[in-house]
Amino acid sequence: MNNGLFTYLAALLLFGSNGIIAAAIALPSSDIVLLRTFLGALSLVTVLAITQRHKLQAPSRPREAAALLLSGAALGASWIFLFRAYQTIGVGVSSLLYYCGPIIVMALSPLIFGEKLTGGKIAGFIAVACGAFLIAAQGLGGNMPIAGIVCGIASAFCYALMVIASKGAPHIEGLENSALQVSAAFVTALILTLFTQGAPSFFSPSIAAGIDWRAVAMLGIVNTGLGCLLYFSAVAKLPVQTIAVVGYLEPLSAVVFSAVLLGEAITPVRLMGARLSSAARFFANSPANAQAPRLASPKRHVPKSPCFEMPPAYINNPQLGIIV
Repeated sequence: MNNGLFTYLAALLLFGSNGIIAAAIALPSSDIVLLRTFLGALSLVTVLAITQRHKLQAPSRPREAAALLLSGAALGASWIFLFRAYQTIGVGVSSLLYYCGPIIVMALSPLIFGEKLTGGKIAGFIAVACGAFLIAAQGLGGNMPIAGIVCGIASAFCYALMVIASKGAPHIEGLENSALQVSAAFVTALILTLFTQGAPSFFSPSIAAGIDWRAVAMLGIVNTGLGCLLYFSAVAKLPVQTIAVVGYLEPLSAVVFSAVLLGEAITPVRLMGARLSSAARFFANSPANAQAPRLASPKRHVPKSPCFEMPPAYINNPQLGIIV
């Protein structure tokens, strides 16, 4: 196994374990996201200041910087919804609903970007819609809180907004891109937290004393900060098809981790929903629907962000980047 692939796998496993680590943090979802984005942004900005402070593009490209700020705000909102879903309907189901986001982008791309919607992509969209319906229907018919399912679906739509907004910044890439987006996500999380609950609960000494700060540091510094750096260093060395196929490990690992470590059940209906979602990404990324490699124009370019891997449903050429 080459170093690039090993690094990529390590990053995917880190991202897939987000929900497991969050389960060990006894805080509201907004507080968890607030701490995660603060530590992640601090890590990325520190590395950026040390290594690339003389190569920044954002000051000379205010419109692209604004697009990334919007993208980061959507990212912060998506994480708040996702972590709320983790706490109410479980990591596995939340992850599957969250990964409807790329398919939403694919469905909207003809309207927003004028991209052709092929038969395979239509089949993929139908498959993921059926998968999401099965997951949601099981929750509505069982003991899953409706609010948790709504949060999971909302996280997918916020994810889609994050991806769409990021396409407006073709020249701000890599570490600078991620540092700016995660910083905007932190500001968004801070505003939403102050608006919905007032001061973060971890400001209370009694609550702070009961927090597993090792889990907080792991989620913010390692999974968010280091995970982004690992991802960015890996994707530059790997073929696009390798990124697409191996990228399935992230949602799969989230479901497996939740079953093994948290004891979440993998029911037949939920398994069918997961298979339909995976099939959707396969159809959307099949060779018959993949476009020939070409240089992307600024209008169609997605910044190569180390933190936000574009799952396989939206990787069409070597210039299209990646998530979370």
